[in-house]
Amino acid sequence: MKTVKFHKAECGVEVLLQVGLGHLFPESYLNTEAYNTDFFEILLFKKGRGTVILNQQTIRITDNTIVFISPFQKRQWQLSADHLEFTFLIFQEDFLNDFFADKLFAYRLLYFYQLDYPLSLAASSEQILKYCGLLTEINAELRPMRPDSEHIIRSLLYYLLLSFNRTYAERNQLPLDKAENHYAYHFKRLLELHIKEKQRVSEYADLLGISRVTLNKAVQAQFNVTATHLLKQRLLFEIKNALLHAGKPVTDIAHELHFSEPNHLMRFFKTQTGLTTTEFLAAYQNGSSH
Repeated sequence: MKTVKFHKAECGVEVLLQVGLGHLFPESYLNTEAYNTDFFEILLFKKGRGTVILNQQTIRITDNTIVFISPFQKRQWQLSADHLEFTFLIFQEDFLNDFFADKLFAYRLLYFYQLDYPLSLAASSEQILKYCGLLTEINAELRPMRPDSEHIIRSLLYYLLLSFNRTYAERNQLPLDKAENHYAYHFKRLLELHIKEKQRVSEYADLLGISRVTLNKAVQAQFNVTATHLLKQRLLFEIKNALLHAGKPVTDIAHELHFSEPNHLMRFFKTQTGLTTTEFLAAYQNGSSH
């Protein structure tokens, strides 16, 4: 599968993010083949008609839709070229965390690395105009960069990302950031780094130097689910990803994910989805993605 990489040279500036109009990259968004990227994308559709299969979710694209995409999430677009107008914002995780001097910043945004809730928002035309106006201001500061441009970009970007976060939290009835719940964000970050070799909550608690009870309490307060639920959802996603996009047999996946035997993986998969791996693949190929 093709991975599109972030090109720093295309920025031409010290601030490593890009803002632009979708028609600048038709080969990415009108191509119907599956691919991923090594950067975050936020797409704001003023006009749109079609679908995107993203992170194994099928999202309907209509006018005034916002789509949130995290690094290496597989996506496959089916968009109508004659009804398409959108603005994109892209950046890498390291840039975002460095820019705000917070190594967990990306994990505080509820719409990134999300497995339980939609990866999109339905907005009003007024909201889309407001958000696109902020992106236009950011773009105006990028070229040419002036002595205070970085500070203006930082404030506009911070406001924009947190505005999305507030709306996303309200729409999905999720709690916003609580200062005492940093362990929850650390846990989410560690899942991305270690899910292939660590599948017990206690292992992550050990990495964080806290008890399993403390970790679970923080995750429950911040995300309204248990630490075990987050871990199982992330592990399930890893298995689905290997089945769908790597085409690996269950025996190989079980070995890579440190299941003691393939039967244990298949039992876990059936418990979580209600389907065998064979039934899941057949349903996906018939257009019934889970």
